[in-house]
Amino acid sequence: MDQEKLKTGTTTVGVKAADATVLAADMKATMGNIAAELTATKLFKINDNIAMAIAGSQGDCQTIIRFLKSQAKLYEMERETPLSTKAAITFLANILNANRYYPYLSYFIMGGFNKEAELYTTDMVGGFSEVEKFTSVGSGFELAYGVLEHNYRDNMDQDAAIKLAVNAVKVAKKRDIYTGGEGIKVFVIDSKGARELSEKEVEKYSQ
Repeated sequence: MDQEKLKTGTTTVGVKAADATVLAADMKATMGNIAAELTATKLFKINDNIAMAIAGSQGDCQTIIRFLKSQAKLYEMERETPLSTKAAITFLANILNANRYYPYLSYFIMGGFNKEAELYTTDMVGGFSEVEKFTSVGSGFELAYGVLEHNYRDNMDQDAAIKLAVNAVKVAKKRDIYTGGEGIKVFVIDSKGARELSEKEVEKYSQ
């Protein structure tokens, strides 16, 4: 089968604020020139303090998410303390590296909060790095980076970080044919935990 006809895409964004980590993503799932789904979920809560954005093969990404959720629950049951962001990204990296010869076709952005905002990104074979300011993954990442580079400010507050992440995805939706969908999903991870913003809340930041 022609792999080019099965090309998929997305735009996911992570931004660190002074008091939170923000993740944002479009909602379009594609298969070549077909928009397979316009309300696809690309942001997932792993535990009360960690959330992830996915890019790549939906099946591979969802398998990894299940691994991480179950590991987070098991860890907390055994140790009576939540799995940390660093432990979660290390566990993810080990899974990806162990399958490097038949890799999961997936890229991830992981956001967390443990006394301060935390942000990580991975490649398909288990390499990961901590992100100081912002990151973007997916077919529209170059467009998103233009917005992020121009508008990011050190120690920006949570509201400013949400607006920046939303605008970065909005620009990608306009120009990247594989990025789109009916809206933008946003997760905020701060001292209160990981939570998804409502559609109305997101609309407020996209004006």
